[in-house]
Amino acid sequence: MARQSTPAPALTGSPFRARPATIVELAEQNGYRSLPTTDPAELGGLISAAAAQHGNLELYLETFKHTVGVMQTRDALIRVAAECAEDLAADGVVYAEVRFAPELHVTAGLNLDEVVEAVLEGFAAGSSGRPIRVYALLTAMRTAARSLEIAELAVRYRDSGVVGFDIAGAEAGNRPSRHLDAFQYVARENFHITIHAGEGFGLPSIWEAVQWCGAERLGHGVRIIDDISVLPDGTTQLGRLASFVRDRRIALEMCPTSNVHTGAAPSIKEHPIGLLRALSFRVTVNTDNRLMSGVTLSSEFAALSDAFGYGLSDVQWLTINAMKSAFAPFDERLALINTVIKPGFASAMAPPVTNRPAAPIGERWP
Repeated sequence: MARQSTPAPALTGSPFRARPATIVELAEQNGYRSLPTTDPAELGGLISAAAAQHGNLELYLETFKHTVGVMQTRDALIRVAAECAEDLAADGVVYAEVRFAPELHVTAGLNLDEVVEAVLEGFAAGSSGRPIRVYALLTAMRTAARSLEIAELAVRYRDSGVVGFDIAGAEAGNRPSRHLDAFQYVARENFHITIHAGEGFGLPSIWEAVQWCGAERLGHGVRIIDDISVLPDGTTQLGRLASFVRDRRIALEMCPTSNVHTGAAPSIKEHPIGLLRALSFRVTVNTDNRLMSGVTLSSEFAALSDAFGYGLSDVQWLTINAMKSAFAPFDERLALINTVIKPGFASAMAPPVTNRPAAPIGERWP
């Protein structure tokens, strides 16, 4: 399925992707000696293969150590962020919110503010002259104790390119409510909240994220399917949590390939996105980490098209869902939907123009 003519937003991508060749170069420049190979093609394949074979969220997260390991200096962060924006634009993405965890990039002496400023500088450089807008979501690690500090950091840079706050990491045993003070602070500041929930753990994680912590969107949210029953006659019955999520239009930031790799879904064909889309949940399509999962937004849409027979009208519906749920100001979202996304899909879905002979002078075609 062609993607350049069907512009789309991406809401997740945590952390931002590094090109394998860049990882190799940065490792050499910064003295990082733990890469399994210095051949870029081989390195990319090894990282993707390692992530794909685990079927477990915690093991999947271990593959980030190499990318995080080489992104510990200002120049490295600027470069990787700029390349991230360039690669998203090349894939036809016109709006992106890219997650990263500032606390993971301070081992070489940068402070949290310096990390955020470097990443935002890179996004601006990579977006310059390209039809894409890239914002940042600041993520706190749910296994650590810096969430309030990261929430304050996010609010501090809200007018400079940060649009929201998130927690991520191993879900089991690390409930969202452990970070309630951070979420309450963000809410008091009239800022935005998205929470990784319902990926590596079930309905209790989603319930806490929504009802205790005020999540406007759910990172993945795959396990909401556990609150939906398919009856023998083929009809469905929604539990109270699933009904609440659908009724409130809480966006599900679904990442099909990543969800298969982490064991949250058995396959693309069996991914809950098919049923959730049919039930009109606020489903969005995202990549999670493009390097680890070996995907682009184009490839995710193509995989869904193969699995569920989706056409361009379905892709448009999913795309507009994502833009409606973005954390950019309302006017910006509306403008992108009406002046970029809808015209792009209209052009892609228009019937081909056939060459016809010129009408004789004085006549016109009916």
